[in-house]
Amino acid sequence: MAAPTAHGPAPSDGAGTGGPAAGGPAGKGGRNGKGGRNGKGPLRTALGGLTTRGRSFLAAGLAAALCAYVLGQAELLRVGILLAVLPLVCVLVLHRTRHRVSGSRRLSPSRVPARAEARVHLRIDNVSRLRTGLLMLQDRVPYVLGPRPRFVLDRIEPGGRREVSYRVRSDLRGRYPLGPLQLRLTDPFGMCELTRSFSSFDTLTVVPPVEPLPPVRLAGETSGYGEGRRRALALAGDDDVIPRGYRHGDDLRRVHWRSTARYGELMVRREEQPRQARCTVLLDTRAAGWAGSGPDSPFEWAVAGAASVVMHLLERGYSVRLLTDAGTAAPGPAGGFGADSSDTAGLLLDLLAVVEHSNEPGLSKAYDALRGSHTGTEGLLVAFLGGLDEEQAVTVGRMCRRSQRAVAFVAGPGGTATGAAAGSGSGSGSGEAALGVLREAGWTALRGGPGTGLAQLWQEADNSTLKGLDR
Repeated sequence: MAAPTAHGPAPSDGAGTGGPAAGGPAGKGGRNGKGGRNGKGPLRTALGGLTTRGRSFLAAGLAAALCAYVLGQAELLRVGILLAVLPLVCVLVLHRTRHRVSGSRRLSPSRVPARAEARVHLRIDNVSRLRTGLLMLQDRVPYVLGPRPRFVLDRIEPGGRREVSYRVRSDLRGRYPLGPLQLRLTDPFGMCELTRSFSSFDTLTVVPPVEPLPPVRLAGETSGYGEGRRRALALAGDDDVIPRGYRHGDDLRRVHWRSTARYGELMVRREEQPRQARCTVLLDTRAAGWAGSGPDSPFEWAVAGAASVVMHLLERGYSVRLLTDAGTAAPGPAGGFGADSSDTAGLLLDLLAVVEHSNEPGLSKAYDALRGSHTGTEGLLVAFLGGLDEEQAVTVGRMCRRSQRAVAFVAGPGGTATGAAAGSGSGSGSGEAALGVLREAGWTALRGGPGTGLAQLWQEADNSTLKGLDR
């Protein structure tokens, strides 16, 4: 992660994911309330904030006072009292300081692809009538996002504010909490240091990286609502039109005069109701089907591939849903297809950001979910699969019966491009056997994995589908 950058006072746009939290260091209304941290009294908490320097001064003063009492040295006693009183005075002054500040956090953006950077903006406002002292600002972030950022803020005038920002980056997808924001207040001599935490948290969502895919005709435009669908309706004659009765507000240009004369009442042409193309993306998450872990593992390649296909098809107007080997589907309460593409894209990316391995022994639940669907044909079916034995390959082969086109990318053990190139052991043979079973069942099955571009495989799958149709 790059080093944090600090900025001076700047206006804020007011948009933020974390609301202000009042009650800064030694201020009223803080997170710890009247009892202080861990239920201790405020003064006792302040004494617990003595630094190493403060404790050393206090210990040296007490030792000098004891020696002066034993040896009867009045001058040494004065020195001991001075050394012991100085840190106590700093504690008392810092404890009596009633600074009140508020803090907020804003993420830009709040959803970021893996290996991309997001900027976190922090804002501190002085809501008291007193000028603050020197403040140290610290934000708590998970270790995968980088080191914990720290800033030193100048004294903030009454009603003033300071803004700082830092960048975070993660190679691993997931949801990461940011916060709480912490402020540290110290005295000029460095004898005492008090820390207060705000109560607000924010969440940074790191989604799988999305690879642009070339436009292809895997599912065929005529089954959706593209040019082929409109052309088919345009070629329909008057005899193919199914009219309905006139309703108040209907456009008179849609009046179907032949039906009006036949039925003796005003009839209009029905509005064009194009059928939206659908796609189901199947993601195999079985732990037994994948080898390795980390951002460059085959499973992460499959998750990123599923995200790329989802975004590509949503941009082309498809209605998309995500199905896992456990039989769970999204979006919709019953696994139905999403209607709003923007909402569906955000929901599916959030789900793919946190998807993990499952303990399912096979893909039978996914097959049951497809077979029990009440939406008719599934349209296009795209699957990202791990290692398959003969039984699981047969189960997956039966899934394509409910789809118009079925494309599978096998990236599990024995099915990855690197594993196939090595050609060692029974893994490569079992991977080839699984591909053969899927192809015989009607799938367009290709091998994939880390180091293989999904855009190239996507184009190859389209070419293989077109060749199959020509036959």
